Amino acid sequence: MRITTGPGFTRHLDRKRLVSLLSYVMQRSAVKAVLILTILALSGCKSTSASRLGAGSSGTGLSAETEGEEESENEIEEVYEPLELPDDAGPIPENSFGEVWAYYVGGNEADLLSNRPISDLVYFAAEVDRYGNLAAGPKPSKTSRFRGRTHLAIICSSSGLTHFVIQKGSEARRQLIAEILAAVKDYDGLNIDMENVPARDGEHFTSFLRELREGLGGKILSVCVPGRTRAGGVYNYATMAGLVDRVFVMAYDEHWSGSEPGPVASMNWCRSVANFGLKTIGVEKLVMGIPFYGRSWGDKSTSRALIYNTTEWHRQEYDAQNFRRVNGVPTFIYDVNVRVTVYYEDVYSLATRMYMYRNQGIRNVGFWRLGQEPIDIWRYIKLDQIGNG
Repeated sequence: MRITTGPGFTRHLDRKRLVSLLSYVMQRSAVKAVLILTILALSGCKSTSASRLGAGSSGTGLSAETEGEEESENEIEEVYEPLELPDDAGPIPENSFGEVWAYYVGGNEADLLSNRPISDLVYFAAEVDRYGNLAAGPKPSKTSRFRGRTHLAIICSSSGLTHFVIQKGSEARRQLIAEILAAVKDYDGLNIDMENVPARDGEHFTSFLRELREGLGGKILSVCVPGRTRAGGVYNYATMAGLVDRVFVMAYDEHWSGSEPGPVASMNWCRSVANFGLKTIGVEKLVMGIPFYGRSWGDKSTSRALIYNTTEWHRQEYDAQNFRRVNGVPTFIYDVNVRVTVYYEDVYSLATRMYMYRNQGIRNVGFWRLGQEPIDIWRYIKLDQIGNG
C-alpha cells in the first residue's frame, strides 16, 4: 500500500501503520491529521530510491564545502527518504530547548526585546582589520536589558589575513589573542566565527582555539562551523568539540547566491547535518544554527564586461532603439524579462525544522539573526527551566 504526499514522492507504509494513520484521521480533525502526516514524514520511512544526501554550504558566508578544503574519505553516510511536507501548513508545533542562541548586529537595538526566549546573545561583531589588529567591537552596555548570557563574536573575512594572524608562535597571533581577551572582558563568552581558515592551517587554528581557551578562564568559548554530513577538513566537528564549550553548526546556505536555486536549509539536509553533529559533537555542546533569511535567484544575469562584437549583438538582438552618445561614449538601454526564484523561511518552516530537531534529540538551537525573523515565531519557542548549564 502507498500514500503519496507530494509530486514525485511516494511513501511505502506497512498495513499496521496505515491503519493507525486512518484511525487517527477518523478520530480527529483534518487539520490535526496534517500534523500527523508531517510527523510521519519526519520520523523517516525508508525509501528504496533514496540516495545519499550531499552537503551544501553554510552560514553567514562560508560554503559548506569550503573551496580548497581537504576532504576525508572517512564519510559517515546518512540515507533518508526525501521529505515532502504538506503545502497547506497545519498546526504549528511549539518547541522547547535548553539553550536558544541568537546573533545580534550592533546598531539594531530595536531588534532586541526583553521578552524573547533567548538564553545566549551573540553580539556581532569585532573584526580583525587588514593589519591583523582587532577593531573596536560593540559595547556590552548596549545590551544591558538582556538578562541572559552575552558573547562577543570575532570575525576575519579574508583567508589570507586569517592565515597570517593564526600562525603558531607569531607576534601577530600573540597580539591578536591579547586584544581578544581584553575585548571579551565584560562578556560571558567568546564566539569565534572565522569562516575562511585555509585548508592547510587546521593545526594552527586548533592551537589558536586552545590558547584562547586557556586565557578565557571560566568564560564560555564557542566556535562556528559550517554544515557538514561527513568528517574531515579544517572544521572537523570532533576536533572542535574537544576544544570549546559550544559548537555552533551553521546549518544554512545549503544553496547560496552562486548555486542553483534551492532552500537555504532544506529539511533533508538539516536532518542529516544534525545527526552527524550529534554523533561527532555530542548533545551537550551542539548548537544547531537556523536561518531567518531566504534567497532569490534570477535566470538571467546582465552585469558583465562586454567586448565590441558582443555589445553590437546585444544592440541588434534586443532591438535597442535609444542609442546615443554621452561625451562621445556610445550607450543604449534595453529590457529583458527575468524569472526570479525565491526560497525563504516563515513561521511554519522554522517551527517544523525546530520540531524535527527536538525529535532528533537536539537540546540547543541558535538563529542568524535577530531582525530578520517573522516576529510570530517567538510564540512557538520556549526555554526549558533547566538548560545545559
